[in-house]
Amino acid sequence: MPEETKKIDLSGDGGVLKEILQEGSGTETPHSGCLVSLHYTGRLVDGTEFDSSVKNNQPFEFQLGKGYVIKAFDIGVATMKLGEKCFLTCAPNYAYGAAGSPPTIPPDATLIFELEMLGWKSEDLSPNQDGSILRTILEASDKKRGPSDGAFVKAHISGAFEGRVFEERDVEFDYGEGGAIGIVEGLEIALEKMNIGETSRIKLQGKYAFGAKGNEEFKVPANATVEYTVKLVDCGKGLEEWKLDDNERLEQAKAYKEKGTNYFKKEKWLLAIKMYNKCKGLLPNTADTNEEVKKVKVATHSNIALCHQKCNDHFEAKQECNAVLALDANNVKALYRRGQCNLTVNELEEALEDFQKVIELEPNNKAAANQVVICKQKIKESKDKEKKLYANMFTKLAANDKETEPPRETDVLSKCGEWSEEDAKREAELTLERDNIIMI
Repeated sequence: MPEETKKIDLSGDGGVLKEILQEGSGTETPHSGCLVSLHYTGRLVDGTEFDSSVKNNQPFEFQLGKGYVIKAFDIGVATMKLGEKCFLTCAPNYAYGAAGSPPTIPPDATLIFELEMLGWKSEDLSPNQDGSILRTILEASDKKRGPSDGAFVKAHISGAFEGRVFEERDVEFDYGEGGAIGIVEGLEIALEKMNIGETSRIKLQGKYAFGAKGNEEFKVPANATVEYTVKLVDCGKGLEEWKLDDNERLEQAKAYKEKGTNYFKKEKWLLAIKMYNKCKGLLPNTADTNEEVKKVKVATHSNIALCHQKCNDHFEAKQECNAVLALDANNVKALYRRGQCNLTVNELEEALEDFQKVIELEPNNKAAANQVVICKQKIKESKDKEKKLYANMFTKLAANDKETEPPRETDVLSKCGEWSEEDAKREAELTLERDNIIMI
């Protein structure tokens, strides 16, 4: 068989030709976004070698399909199986073009690469690029449209843990609200990167799956890594905020606020916060001049504060209360909730001040009056405890001062010159003894 018949035209115009030297294993090939690892040796058509990773035994790694290498590499490497070896013939317009790459590659040079596929890692979709969300495309799609925030999503999902399928179903939801129907966070993040018609395998570490709680129904333990096979069947277009005028932004914000309230009623606090935050983001910057915008903004911050309180996140709740009070300094709900946050974290004086302000604004507010009593009692207990602590400290110090002092040595010089008769007699006898010793 002539050599030409063994070459596969990958580009469709003869610009990238592939000749398989050794078949690879399996059926999978790397997809765009994967980190591939391979060995290569590059030669000119006259056989002159200009570069090689083999000689130094240092595999070449790059992210496929992102334009980090010559076009021929992105095209050719995407067709290689694990362990495959091939020749890749690259026309100038798929290599270094008219400029070449001096001094080793001349202008308008056709290049021949000998490649060996060593392996690849799935595309990392995690926000921190820490490998916690990995995608492997099983069936690519030529449709270049995926879901965006707020868009309708229709998909088929199948989740597995250690090879055991724990759920398989068709799902429909608005992107960003998947949690309402049990879509884990990592899967929703991955869906945003998919195209209509694509099927992918998504590997999720615990923090983007079922977290520290696990899932009792699915028999998935805490912090477990799971895999989903997902097909994005269809999706709509998300909200194009840049096209909206101020009135349209306000109406959309109200719609998200209503969604947030519905999730709040269902005790889905995190989803409620998400919707309320979208409401905040959509509101026009006219709260200073538009009373309706100000009213919606105040209510939204206040509702977010309450959601954070339900989640025991009192710091964030306090920040939202502060945002309300920056818009309306006498807002009773915000003052009361901030007082609750301060009381919970033992900022007792600040809490008392907030509740007293509420009573100043609403003298008959019994709830605030009760909180004032509680604050004063806690402040008294705190001060009593502080007094007791200092009292114990001073008692210990006083006890240490009363410890027996070491005996003092006799001050011989204090009686110098005050000889008694007994002293004189003794000294006379000692002198005599000394004289006798000398005499002997």
